[in-house]
Amino acid sequence: MNKVRKVPLRKCVGCQEMKPKRELVRVVHTPEGEVRVDPTGKQNGRGAYLCPQPSCLQTAQKRRSLERMLKTSIPDQVYQALAEKMREVAGGA
Repeated sequence: MNKVRKVPLRKCVGCQEMKPKRELVRVVHTPEGEVRVDPTGKQNGRGAYLCPQPSCLQTAQKRRSLERMLKTSIPDQVYQALAEKMREVAGGA
């Protein structure tokens, strides 16, 4: 009899849906103070998860939920860089 592995679930801060961790993009606030996309999901720092869709990033930006989860303020240019990185990560997956 094979063991059934438990699939870790995370909540998207944009649409508030629970999804498997592998389907989401992790955004991390590093101890150095940077906010960036974590394609491996293993970087040190406080993380938040988003669906790889621009609409979820826009919703998170509008509601400031990403800032609340990461406990830091995020400038607009970082949101633009996150949108580009998320497109790269989503396209490469």
